[in-house]
Amino acid sequence: MASLSEKIGYGFGDMSSSMFWKVFSYYLPFFYSNVFGLSLVDAGVLVLVTRIWDAVSDPMMGIIADRTQTRWGKYRPYLLWVAPLFSIAGILLFTTPDWSYGAKLIYAYVTYIFMMTVYTAINVPYGAMLGVMTDDSQEKTVFSSFRMFFAYGGSFIALAAWEPLVNFFKAESAVTTAWQYAMMVIATACLVLFIFTFLLTRERLKTISTVSVGKDFRSLLSNRPWWLLIGAALCFNLFNTVRGATVAYYFADIIGFGKTLNFQLSTFNFQLLFYAGLFLSVGEVANMLGVACTAPLARRLGKKSLFMAVNALLIVLSIAFFFIPVSPTGFWLMLLFQIFISILTGIMSPLVWSMYADVSDYAELRYQTASTGLIFSSSSMAQKFGGAIGGAAVLWLLSAYGYITRTDDQLVNQALICQPESALLCLRLLMSFIPAAVALIAILICHFYPLTVERMTDINRQLKEARA
Repeated sequence: MASLSEKIGYGFGDMSSSMFWKVFSYYLPFFYSNVFGLSLVDAGVLVLVTRIWDAVSDPMMGIIADRTQTRWGKYRPYLLWVAPLFSIAGILLFTTPDWSYGAKLIYAYVTYIFMMTVYTAINVPYGAMLGVMTDDSQEKTVFSSFRMFFAYGGSFIALAAWEPLVNFFKAESAVTTAWQYAMMVIATACLVLFIFTFLLTRERLKTISTVSVGKDFRSLLSNRPWWLLIGAALCFNLFNTVRGATVAYYFADIIGFGKTLNFQLSTFNFQLLFYAGLFLSVGEVANMLGVACTAPLARRLGKKSLFMAVNALLIVLSIAFFFIPVSPTGFWLMLLFQIFISILTGIMSPLVWSMYADVSDYAELRYQTASTGLIFSSSSMAQKFGGAIGGAAVLWLLSAYGYITRTDDQLVNQALICQPESALLCLRLLMSFIPAAVALIAILICHFYPLTVERMTDINRQLKEARA
């Protein structure tokens, strides 16, 4: 059994990754269109192209990591080697040069591709470590739960701090510089966390890939559980990205600036600013509650059944969100629904990672190849395809429905803009019916997923005999 410190150390890694990923997913589209100065169409193409490249590069990194052999293990060394570049790339991504529009667009492509390449180089080996830290399927779920608990903790910190950081630096400098300085703070924290992950974790299972790269790919492409899980996981990430990338726009144009949550009890009056960062960060805390429920629920219901049940509830809650009124009472209901939805997505995140570990065990038994890195890189690939499609779709849909972007002065002054009704309807659909449809597709795909509790028990038994 792994120690508590090792589980916490493993959690630090995704705490670091998630601090970056959530800022990218939720604020980068808004940054590109309202701060950096790109058009919605150009920003959408940028997000799609760069993240597709990032997704394609994941299997390459998985193959490289599978064939790495050092005294620290196969995957763990990359946490130390790549962490400094990870932080530098994030800072460059949120830097706005004073160049012409065309030059800035090229800069955006170069820095985004660089950031996503570095993200792949550290996150794929980090994810693959789950397959070699323990051979017990249930303990993998525990490790995965620690990972996601700390991931959502990091997301909460980043999202809760982001707008206050930007506003703090904005008081002394330009808007573009404020966003850059805010990322410098986040990037420094991410570097420290990855170093702690390297120091506190260990690889226990010694797996060696003895087959060719071509055979690894052929085995992967013939792996039916892998295909099904990829599709289901892509839908889950698409669900999160569509909602998350819409929130900043939703608050700016549906709810408006300066709105408050009001609570009155007898002589006690309480007011809290209701802004996008609060909405998102409360969701991250609720995600952590969901993560804590994953292991016991998975033991009770099985991973496949739990996956389908969670998505069914997400459909109901997402559709209901559409009908919440924009009013003081409605604000509380929005926050309550965000909590419930986030608890469910919190259950899903470690569940999906644990299911990838099961797919890796299935592949090792059936194809006699230790392609853990390649299997786990596919999970990162699904995450990034979901992010690419979701982020681009939000921007393109808003452009198609006539959304009006803000100028620098309007953004600084938090000016209200009279958006067309079509754009407002689009924003409401992006927070409700569209993610609900994606969750329905995830259920249909997962119905055919074959790795049940009974099947995995048999696979783990056979693997233990083969490894003995």
